[in-house]
Amino acid sequence: MSEEKLLTIEEVAEKLRVSTRTIIRYIESGRLKASKIGVWRIKESDLAHFLEESSNVKRKKK
Repeated sequence: MSEEKLLTIEEVAEKLRVSTRTIIRYIESGRLKASKIGVWRIKESDLAHFLEESSNVKRKKK
């Protein structure tokens, strides 16, 4: 089993240059997947998926 890096809300907020409250809103609305392990943790792959879904560029389906 490969270990995927889990990011904190603070790390994700810093990467996206938004507030931690914004990240919490994304999680609470269901737009960004996260797991509560004491505190919220976000998988890097879930962050990448969130960014793809949030993009205004339409991808071609294969």
